Amino acid sequence: MAIRVQLDRVLVERRMSLTELADRVGVTVANLSILKTGKARAVRFSTLDALCRELECQPGDLLVYEPGPGGFEDDGEG
Repeated sequence: MAIRVQLDRVLVERRMSLTELADRVGVTVANLSILKTGKARAVRFSTLDALCRELECQPGDLLVYEPGPGGFEDDGEG
């Protein structure tokens, strides 16, 4: 997938653990771990809003678009 999550980088910059963020946001550590490792297929706007609020960042600080060699990655869903 061409969208990469940079939650780990933002957590390091904020000196915050995944557990602390999970407590603040009200999401399980397991779900945040799935997001952090790039295995999530979707993110709710309410979750993204809570992450940005607690990490004091913008959505673009957490999500980055990196196209593949052809400039477009087809995930077969469309």
